[in-house]
Amino acid sequence: MADKENLEKRYKRIYDQLRELVLKTENKIARMATIAAILHHKMAQFFWTGFYILIDGELIIGPYQGPLACQILEKEKGVCWAGVTSKKTIIAPDVHKFPGHVACDSRSNSEIVVPLIDKENQVWGVLDVDSRKFDAFSDIDKDWLEKIVKL
Repeated sequence: MADKENLEKRYKRIYDQLRELVLKTENKIARMATIAAILHHKMAQFFWTGFYILIDGELIIGPYQGPLACQILEKEKGVCWAGVTSKKTIIAPDVHKFPGHVACDSRSNSEIVVPLIDKENQVWGVLDVDSRKFDAFSDIDKDWLEKIVKL
């Protein structure tokens, strides 16, 4: 129980910090870069933290922290595209068992993808977080990351 409470408290502190920081600009790229940096450096289990942006029907790398990423994700494959097409957060406890998984880095073992949805209810990108640990993400991560991307 203490781990869940600690995780909630950590996300609350991160959320409060990000809420202040993202108000400094309307620029989406600057906001995404700030969110990726803060999350990546404050959440120990986050191995790769970043954004993919939907441009002309392709998911193209945006601001991120971590090892080298795939520049363009193969269409309709993997966890990120599942988040885009379903318009829902996807948690993959073991990415190696996820249908069509795109392995940008073989050290990633679990993943959470949160779609970025505009005012017209259209997905324009995703927040993608990978972990080296299996089953690293829970509903606590889902709830807080969804709140964070709404900033």
